[in-house]
Amino acid sequence: MTSLLKIVQTTDESQISEFFRESGGKWRSQRRYYTLPEGETKEIESIVTINFLEQGCDELQKLAQMHDLPDTGSLICGAAVIWESTDVPKTKKESQGSTIFGVMGNILYRDRGFAISKPVTAQYYFSSPKTLCLRTEYNGSVFEEELKLIGNKYRTRQTIISRAGEQLMIGQYLEKRID
Repeated sequence: MTSLLKIVQTTDESQISEFFRESGGKWRSQRRYYTLPEGETKEIESIVTINFLEQGCDELQKLAQMHDLPDTGSLICGAAVIWESTDVPKTKKESQGSTIFGVMGNILYRDRGFAISKPVTAQYYFSSPKTLCLRTEYNGSVFEEELKLIGNKYRTRQTIISRAGEQLMIGQYLEKRID
C-alpha cells in the first residue's frame, strides 16, 4: 500500500505567535559555520535571550515606525532577542547585540539585518507546526533559515547564505534551553 505525504505550508498568525511564545527564555546556542566552497569552519557559542512581545508594545510600535507602516499597532506580535557570542576555539568574545522581530501577515519585520544595521523584512511560512522557515533578501544576498522547536528544551536552526545563486555559507545550530 502506498501513502502520499502532503506538506502544507502555512502563514497563520496564531502559529507565529505561539512559536515566538514557545521560543521565549534563555538558550545556549552552539553553532558551526561552513564557508563554501572551501569548507572552512568556525565554531561559535552564544547565550541568547528571547522575550515575547505583545501587539501594541513600545518595541513593536517603534519597529512599525522604522518600516513606515501606516498603523504603528499593526504588528500582531514579536520577539526581542539579545545575544552574546564567543569564538569557541579562541575563547574570544565574538559579538553581542540585540534585534527586534515583528509580524504582520506573512512578513517578518526586523530592526536590522544579519549583516547590516538597517531594517529588513523576511517572508515566512511554517513547513510544519513547529518549523518556521524564513527568506530574507538584501544587498544581493539571500538568507534562507529554518528554525525548529524540538520539545520545549531544544531548537535547531540552519541558515544558508547565497549570492548570485551561489551558496556562500551554511550555519548549523543546536540550541538548548537554560532558563
